[in-house]
Amino acid sequence: MLLTRNFQPSAALSPFISRYNIFSSDTPGFELSDFSLADSAALCLTWGDWWIEASPGTWRRLPGITFAGPASRAIRIHMKSPCQLIAISFRPSGWKALFQRPANEFADSVMPFADLWPKSASCLDEAMLNDSEPRKIIQTVEDEIIRHLSGIGSWEADEAMLMFEHIAQIDSTRQVKDVAAQLGLSPRQFERHCLAHFGHSPKLVLRRSRFLDMASVLRGLGSASNEQLAELRYFDQSHRNREFKKFIGMTPQQFVQAPTPLFTPALRMRLLPNAEAERVRG
Repeated sequence: MLLTRNFQPSAALSPFISRYNIFSSDTPGFELSDFSLADSAALCLTWGDWWIEASPGTWRRLPGITFAGPASRAIRIHMKSPCQLIAISFRPSGWKALFQRPANEFADSVMPFADLWPKSASCLDEAMLNDSEPRKIIQTVEDEIIRHLSGIGSWEADEAMLMFEHIAQIDSTRQVKDVAAQLGLSPRQFERHCLAHFGHSPKLVLRRSRFLDMASVLRGLGSASNEQLAELRYFDQSHRNREFKKFIGMTPQQFVQAPTPLFTPALRMRLLPNAEAERVRG
């Protein structure tokens, strides 16, 4: 059995972290395979056996502390209980305060977190050896991010990208040129900003958000009105089929029939209002 929990970041880090998702199982012999399609880059802390399909047919065990870049397609995952994963999702609008390199340099990549923040990775590794209680580990993560921001970060989020985060979440049907105009950017400036913060083009960000909205509806996570709206976001059935094939490699019909014990909770957490999540502190 897989258990899921969700935490908000502290008030100080809410411009930089969107949420903490925890997946865990202590059922002996329990295994599952699924896929993940995150809507932002994430730091992943793992205990036990977690594997990803690095290339078709080739599986790689995740190290304890992993950085996953912004995704344009799903990645397959296999886990074996007992295990736990804490995923820390970075907000695109706060990217430049935390990372010196643009987000598109990490697109669709998975790497040891030590390659980016070696001192913090060492601290987290020590903490994970001594404890696995999510609240304590998350507090250590927050302390390290605050230390990092105080050392080299600007503590400033990009206002235009913050607005685009909101637009992508609530209205993925918008035209890129119209969003650029609303943000006060030329289409070319908007593209550069998105690549630097989101890791992908504005068009891809909107397409991925639209797909995740539709996937949520097909999993029964939306109301009837939401379902009607989601349907209108695609030109026709063939268009919807192409989008599902692009992001998860299956048709909508195949998706409806497939068990997704990791992906469905992640969709639910994505839709979870902040008020319903527990705050870490403050």
